[in-house]
Amino acid sequence: MDPIGRPPKDDAGGRCAYQGAPGAFSHEAVIDLRPWDEPVAYDSFDAAIGALKAGEVGCALIPVENTTIGRVEPAASLIEAAGLTVVSEVWRPIRLALMAPAGARLGDIRTAESHPAALGQCTGTLGELGIQPVEAFDTAGAARAVAEARDPTRAAVAPVRAAEVYELSILRNDIQDSADNRTRFVLLSL
Repeated sequence: MDPIGRPPKDDAGGRCAYQGAPGAFSHEAVIDLRPWDEPVAYDSFDAAIGALKAGEVGCALIPVENTTIGRVEPAASLIEAAGLTVVSEVWRPIRLALMAPAGARLGDIRTAESHPAALGQCTGTLGELGIQPVEAFDTAGAARAVAEARDPTRAAVAPVRAAEVYELSILRNDIQDSADNRTRFVLLSL
């Protein structure tokens, strides 16, 4: 996918805020779409937008809409209220994976942790598997918590890259309910 928001003849890298832990979809988006920038993680959408407003970063890449669940809240509302400039936008495919500590089996999984937006994109699949969704602050943060707990009954719903970052095993790929699951990210600046 082509990088977004880079001014012509601009060779200088900067810092780009995103919400989530390393390995989150927003982290992937910054790495793939703004490879010249340093990705800077924030725990919340509000904190990422606040960092941009405070001048700690030069831009922020934030998800605002998903083809399965609609608006990504509270991100969309925060952006509308922030008075920031949308420099560009891009739709990215979102593929969700169910991951757990090494040795865990699909039949042992009782709960799956993730950001509410990600859980909303795979409610049918989790229901069919008899797995209870548990909300977490973000996809990769859930993967990190599952890895640290080492509980074979707990799984995370996150991007494949999160499994690599936190050394988890993929129990099932593409658990999103829609084959055309995509999220629109907006690039914000002052």
